[in-house]
Amino acid sequence: MSFITLTTDFGTKDHFVGSVKGAIYSQLPTAKIVDITHEISPFNITETAYILKNSYKSFPKGTVHIVGVDSELSTFNKHIAIELDDHYFVCPDNGLISMIASEIQPTKIVEITIHNRVETSFPVLDVFVNVACFIIRGGNLSIVGKEIKEYKKLIEIKAKVNQEQNQITGGVLYIDNYGNIITNITKKLFEEVGKGRDFTVRASRYSFQKIHNKYNDILPANSGNTRSFDGQRLALFNSAGYLEIAIYRSNLQTVGGASTLLGLEYRDTVIIDFD
Repeated sequence: MSFITLTTDFGTKDHFVGSVKGAIYSQLPTAKIVDITHEISPFNITETAYILKNSYKSFPKGTVHIVGVDSELSTFNKHIAIELDDHYFVCPDNGLISMIASEIQPTKIVEITIHNRVETSFPVLDVFVNVACFIIRGGNLSIVGKEIKEYKKLIEIKAKVNQEQNQITGGVLYIDNYGNIITNITKKLFEEVGKGRDFTVRASRYSFQKIHNKYNDILPANSGNTRSFDGQRLALFNSAGYLEIAIYRSNLQTVGGASTLLGLEYRDTVIIDFD
């Protein structure tokens, strides 16, 4: 079975998602299409990168991932197809592949040329679908376009280390459905720089001297009344290995999320100082 995933900022109100799926089925009636998400914040490349990095590995090797965020073709925003980690990505060259490719080198990258003569404001439908179906049918990337060696890199995806000040400076990368804040500081970087030293995480006017590995680590042993801890803030390394500032059992309709309660937004600074 051939898998094609869709990651876009289209939402589900309009016809866009349905049109893309219909076009795929017209070419590959037996394809299995999986929606990763269509709720990316409009044109948010770093959010796309985070979600894609933490979802693509769950799919079988050979899966083709269509990514439609900030995808309109221009001189500064080319269309590319990438073979990486035995997966294929058909996407704009706007930096969204940075987070994956920073850890695993692409096997091959091509600038899509076979459909670029099409004047379209909907390249996901008119270009990406055709390329994805071509790959699924066994087509070689070399036929899709000319091979290139470089892709756009997002500087903000990487946290910065200041060894002289014993400090990591990162930022808010993504705000999830619970309002929790995911930063670009990884557990791996934290351990490499910290080397077991005491530390302080500073986010807005709040600070943390402990980082948990799961949400309920905030509860005392044998705690009988977990609800009394609802709304308490904590820092943890989430399942993807990124530093997260969270509210225990947050609910955006009642308690609120870390983003609103702590006053932190996308791209705000988060700093870790080591003693």
